[in-house]
This record gives sequence, C-alpha cells and structure tokens, in this order.
Amino acid sequence: VKRMSFAKLDGTLYKEMVTGGARNLATNAEIVNDLNVFPIPDGDTGDNMRMTVEGGVASAEAVDTPELSEVARAVAEGMLLSARGNSGVILSQFFGGIAEGLDGVSAADAEALGEAFQRGVKKAYAAVLTPTEGTILTVAREATEYAVSKTDGNSTVEDFLSDFIKEMHRSLDRTPEILPVLKEAGVIDSGGAGLVYVVEGMNKVLHGETVEGKDIETSKKALDTSGFTEDSELTYGYCTEVLLQLQTRKVDIKTFDVSVISDYLSAIGDSIVALKSGSRVKIHVHTRTPGKVFDFCQNFGEFLTLKVENMSIQHSEATIENRYPTTKKETENIKPRRRFGIVTVAAGEGISETFYQLGADKVLSGGQTMNPSAEDFLHAFDEVNADYVIVLPNNGNIVLAARQAASLYTASDVRVVESHTLGEGYAALSMVNFDSENIEEITKTMEEAMEGVVTAEVTYAVRDTTMSGIEVHTGDHIGIAGKKILSDGDTRVKAATDLLSRLDMDDKEVLILIAGKDATREDVDEVRAFAKKNFPFTEIFEIDGKQEVYSFIFIAE
Repeated sequence: VKRMSFAKLDGTLYKEMVTGGARNLATNAEIVNDLNVFPIPDGDTGDNMRMTVEGGVASAEAVDTPELSEVARAVAEGMLLSARGNSGVILSQFFGGIAEGLDGVSAADAEALGEAFQRGVKKAYAAVLTPTEGTILTVAREATEYAVSKTDGNSTVEDFLSDFIKEMHRSLDRTPEILPVLKEAGVIDSGGAGLVYVVEGMNKVLHGETVEGKDIETSKKALDTSGFTEDSELTYGYCTEVLLQLQTRKVDIKTFDVSVISDYLSAIGDSIVALKSGSRVKIHVHTRTPGKVFDFCQNFGEFLTLKVENMSIQHSEATIENRYPTTKKETENIKPRRRFGIVTVAAGEGISETFYQLGADKVLSGGQTMNPSAEDFLHAFDEVNADYVIVLPNNGNIVLAARQAASLYTASDVRVVESHTLGEGYAALSMVNFDSENIEEITKTMEEAMEGVVTAEVTYAVRDTTMSGIEVHTGDHIGIAGKKILSDGDTRVKAATDLLSRLDMDDKEVLILIAGKDATREDVDEVRAFAKKNFPFTEIFEIDGKQEVYSFIFIAE
C-alpha cells in the first residue's frame, strides 16, 4: 500500500526508513564488497557499512518517541560506536551531522531535511584529514547540493529524497572519471554504492514499499538467570548504562565537561564510556555499586533510560549485551593503571603473538578483511588502562575508526600513530622506547621508524583485470605493494619471487617473511632461498603468521 505524501518526516517514520536502509544494504552487501579496486578477496566495504548502519538501528530501537530529533540522535550514536572501515566511519559522520541538523526538530519538512543533509556532508568531510573526491563523500555532497537546489516551500519529503537519489546515481557513475584508480579497475566507488543502497531502502519505506531481506536482530534473547543463585557471589559487578538529560537548573550545558563524570566513574568502576551529545550524556560502566553512579549523575541532570545487568549472569552465557561485549577473560585482563599502553591490530595468530612480543598491550583481531569497530577500540583502551594509549591501526581502512574511538574516549589520552600497513606497525613497535616519559617524543620516534618501510603481499585474484600493465586472470596468484600489482603467477611461489625481484631492496637491511595459512613448508623454503640468493647482504627473518587470504607478507626495512 502506497503511503500518502508526507509534508514532514517524524521520528517513527525515520526509524522505519533507517531500518529499511539497513535491510536493503544487507541484501546487497556482497555487491558492494565486490566493488574492490584490487581483484583480491579482501573487499569488505559492504559489510563495514552494513554493520555500521545496523548499529544505528539497534540504538534507535531503544527510543520510543515520535520526536525526530530523538530518533535521529539515537541512530547517530549507534552508528558512531559501530562504525568500521573508512566508508563506515564517513557514513556514521554523515548521519551524525543529520542528527545535529535535526536537533530540537519534532518533524522535518523538505527544507529542514535539506539543511540537515548539508550538515551531514560538512561533518563527513571534516572526519577525513585529506578528503578524496570520487568517493562516498562526493556522492553525498553532490546529491545533497542537487536536492537542496530543487527544494522550495512546496517540496515534500518524497520530492527531496527523489532528487537526492537521482543525483546519487549520476554522481556514483561519475566516480571513475574523478578517481583514476577506479577507472583503471573498471569499478565505481564502493562506499558511494553502499550509500545508494541505504538511501534507496529508506526511500522504499517512505513510499510504503516492503524492503526485502533478512530482519535485523536488535532485541536481546531471553536471559538465563539460573547461573546466579542464593549461594552465588557477585564476581563481575554490574553492567550499568545511563542516558542522562542534562538540566539547565543544575549545570551550564554548553560548558559542561563530561570528564567530571568519567573521572568519578574511574574511581568506582572500569570499562567506562562517557559520550556527550548535545544536552545528553550516554554512560556505560562496569561497577559493583550502580547506585553510586545514579546518585552522582543526578547532580547534573535526570535520567531518560537506565539499565543494570548482573555480569555474573551474562558470563554464564559468555557475552554481555551486544553493544558492550565483555568476556571473563577480558575482565580478568584489565591491567593495573600504568603510564603508557599500546593497542594495535593484526590478522593471524602468529602475527599477533609477534606484536605482543614486541611490546603491544592489546592486539585487536582484524586487518583488511575484518576491520574492528570504534567500539572495539574503546574496549581495548579500557583493557590497556593507561594514562597514554598509543594506537597502531596497521591499515589505511582502520585509521578513521581508530581516530573516531580516540575522540570519544575520555579515560586516557589516546594518540593514533597512523600506520597504514602491517610493516609500518611492526617497525613502529620495534622502536618503542618509553624512557623519555614524553608522549610527543615517543610517538615521533615511532613515526620516524615507519618511514621507508615497504610492505608487500601475495594473494589470489577473484576477477580478470589489467592493472599497472599486468594482465590478471581469476585464480592467479598476484603480488601487491602499495597501490600497485607488481607480479602475477600460476603459483604462490612464482608470484612471491617475482614480487621480491621487483621491490627496491638496495637500502633495505632486513626482510621479514610472514607465511600465511596456505603456504607450505616447501613454499616458504623456496621463497626464503630466493631471497637469500638475491639479497645476500639483507638479514632475513621468518614468522609463521597463520594469516588468511595472504599467502605471504613481506616487510622490508
């Protein structure tokens, strides 16, 4: 049944629309994943954006109000924490800006929606240090500019979204002309495509259409309380969450510093998240005394929502509620407060173990094919529990999520050292020295250590293409360094040795060979022998990385 025309958009409909957008993207996530510049099995933009927007839906489900501003804020906050991958972070910032533009708005007409979208574009661009055109940023900006230019006092919300979608498609089709790497690969921008699926799903709901696809799970299963009886002891405390509405009669909302709350919570609990959004503060803490949390917070405002869960019960089921997962092992691993701590990212048991040996305090599981979310980083910061937390993302597609988490975290001074490759992260960890006690000197030394480090990988092709003058066929083994395919072969050893021969090793003193799960002992020996013969003055080290997707990873420094 087609809906009647909507002059204004309220919170109830907006929630339905975002849910439809999430479902539409989930249905088409693999299509977005396959829009990968490199023809290798590491495309994950669709999954990153899907999980980001699903976090917004889950957050909005807890809000029962027709007020548009309330629902938009909940969507934005959920996406902020769930954001992963560059496109996911940009998407979360776009919806965050929309929420800011709708602050105080009960229901929006087309002109108000246009202003909110403009705010979203501005916030999305601000999230990236050096915005790249021909990406999701361009698609969002050009579509917004066009839709706003067509909007007047007679326009409906349907008119606005219709114009927005028309220009989104045109803009997306233009991305290969703006970004040469897309044109060479023969694809459109994957992040822009993801945005198209989200907004198209929203538009379908607006017009009363059913968005086909799997329902998004946002509610928690029934809790099994049998694990906590009259003889049980409170081992883990309570997972306590609060949504606090600051009150003008109690505080100056504009100047209120949320660290006042986080500092207090640090004295009575851990795993602290305190996020101020407008006149509201979202709080999460693990504590044995939730009553103290409530009493203290009430000095500044009144509660909109409260939630307290016995973590001893949750541990009997292995997880805490989906938005703040915590296991027994993680709780036990929260370290005593120290001056410095390091969080890094790696895929593969062997690589993770190596990073721990180099001095990392927490290694998040992830990489090109599995990007950790902003919330994953927040939990890692809690576990490390240091005055200064240094973050090494080790992947260009993880940097934004790390920075977003750093901006949200209040219990420590978090510094993101922007390592874009595994090799840069390895080199930075190798040079860590805390003797100076000066965070600026420490991070500068790490950044200097990353200069000139080369990381190269061997994997396999998932489609035919020609890049960098090399013809690649599906199933071929290929070698990649930086943004280029350097070798192609019918075996992983052939691709690896050709790749090594094309690397500039003249000034490299060390070559680290990291073997993946599919590399046999014979493969490793053959590649090592080649390297030893061709680079006789280079010291060669070997790591059994056990990583997926990449048969070999080489680090030359």
